[in-house]
Amino acid sequence: MTQGGGLFVPGMLVVAPSQPGWGLGQVQSSTGHKVSVNFENAGKRVINVTIIDLSPALEE
Repeated sequence: MTQGGGLFVPGMLVVAPSQPGWGLGQVQSSTGHKVSVNFENAGKRVINVTIIDLSPALEE
């Protein structure tokens, strides 16, 4: 299920299940449905969470 951008806070670790190659990401900012995330394998991406799902990363 797609989450609104307000549920993501700076510093939060996330993954994009539809883009597993991006790896683990850290939220940089969140405004409305746009979330700026710095991914370990894809660099900075601005994600529209109405189009691409983001999920909190599970602690291992």
